[in-house]
Amino acid sequence: MVQERSEIDEEYKWNLEDMFQSKDEWETDFEELSEKINEFEEFQGKVTESGETLFEVLKLRENVKRKIKNLASFAQMRSDQDTRNQDYQAMKSESSTLSSEFSSAVSFIEPEIQDAGEERINQLIEEKEELEVYRHYFDDVLRFRPHTLSKEEEKLVSSLGDVLDAPDEAFKMLMNADMDFPEVETPEGEKIEITQGNMSVLLKNKNREFRKEVYEKFYDEINTVTNTVTSTFEKNVKKNVKLAEIRDYDSAREASLFNSNIPVSVYDNLVETVEANLDVLHKHLELKKSVLEVDQMEIHDVYMPVATSEEPEIDFEKAKEYVLEAVEPLGEEYQKVMREGLESGWVDVYENRGKRSGAYSGGTYDSMPYILMNYQDDVNSMYTLAHELGHSMHSHFSTENQPYVYGGYKIFVAEVASTVNEALLTRYLLENASEEVRKHALSHYLENFRNTLFRQTLFAHFEQEVHEEVENGEALNSKKLNKMYRSLKEDYYEPVEIDERIVKEWMRIPHFYYNFYVFQYSTGISAAETLVEKIKEEGPEDYLEFLKTGSSKYPIEALKVAG
Repeated sequence: MVQERSEIDEEYKWNLEDMFQSKDEWETDFEELSEKINEFEEFQGKVTESGETLFEVLKLRENVKRKIKNLASFAQMRSDQDTRNQDYQAMKSESSTLSSEFSSAVSFIEPEIQDAGEERINQLIEEKEELEVYRHYFDDVLRFRPHTLSKEEEKLVSSLGDVLDAPDEAFKMLMNADMDFPEVETPEGEKIEITQGNMSVLLKNKNREFRKEVYEKFYDEINTVTNTVTSTFEKNVKKNVKLAEIRDYDSAREASLFNSNIPVSVYDNLVETVEANLDVLHKHLELKKSVLEVDQMEIHDVYMPVATSEEPEIDFEKAKEYVLEAVEPLGEEYQKVMREGLESGWVDVYENRGKRSGAYSGGTYDSMPYILMNYQDDVNSMYTLAHELGHSMHSHFSTENQPYVYGGYKIFVAEVASTVNEALLTRYLLENASEEVRKHALSHYLENFRNTLFRQTLFAHFEQEVHEEVENGEALNSKKLNKMYRSLKEDYYEPVEIDERIVKEWMRIPHFYYNFYVFQYSTGISAAETLVEKIKEEGPEDYLEFLKTGSSKYPIEALKVAG
């Protein structure tokens, strides 16, 4: 059975007290910031009247934004560790409202910078040398000029922030808090509750009938909320399309990619290239069919590793040891920071009742780069740890080497750092681990390409198609979405029988609420594999420099730094 949070040892929980010692401390900051937001009114209409004024308003915005991010991140992580806790839900809601109020209060700043134009901004930089650090930021703001609304309209859109997040929030609450998945009895007689977190693990069980039972019960439960999820999904797509129309983009996809200055051609090239090489995926699935000795591959067989031996159990302590050794090619400093982070409360390790499914790296410029996991003592969880540590190390080097304005980084480059760690782990295990671990590491490596390159590109193609449907004035319903998803699934998984359950897989994918996010997993693994070979041959210097750039360069330019 899944444990309650109180049953888990403190050493395996993240140290959120490093951000706020108590709810009272959080509420004190909340009240102060609620008042602080009013100070922006005096700058309206005056942002670019002098270099001093521009610098003053930018610093004020940074200071307030940093503190609001701390409030919101803390509340989000507290909520994620137990989505049933109503106090945490209230804190998350309050911080979301405050974030929207802040966005509305500062919404005039960038339109005024855009109205001033490049020549005036350059004059102000000469007038106030402290503005020089913002040069790339100004370039980015001016780039958005054709897609920026009037001050009044920007304020209105900004004020709707927490309302526009409603589809994503509703989906999360449904999947993580409200849905109860059934129990199954393992071939060994143990009763286990199926969850979003353990479903893929259960589908690696050698007993085919058990895998089938898990698969069918999971998707039969998903099927009970078809109407709710379809409505939530459609509203999210419509939101993306409408916001793109409001800002005069050609499509929701262009609007999303424009944010990171990524040409739409990068997306198209990914989908076209991967789909021109689906024979590689088909060969992998045929190999798996041969290993499993089945006449017909079914969806519940797909998660099975190519390695036929019993998967080695890898507890969290062993996983830490493997990952730390694997990143040795990135240098002593990288290893040292990672080791210290693992010992000081970066990671919330184990699944507990009510905990958000999956894994992520979070935190803020001022906090630890926290990691949420649902560790399962297996090879996949070890790789997830390596992956999320890649994100967290990227965050560490960015915040240590960049001012706040460039302390973050775009998602397009984020998945490079995470996948470099995975690739290094594979190479380390193949050279140093036991035979059984090597077999399963290689099997995982193959699965990683199936999941990260092929599966995420399938998702990207589906996401593109559903948005195009809405952009063409078509309505979405579950029948149409199932049909669209089935068509892609049949192309990608040609050797596998596609049944009526798997066509509903789109219903359980949280990343579809992140607005053209998933394609970056595929571009990330492509870049990461190239960079690991370069690190091995030439050393880590260029790669570490890339980690330190934060958002001081556009993503494609940052990747050029890495080589």
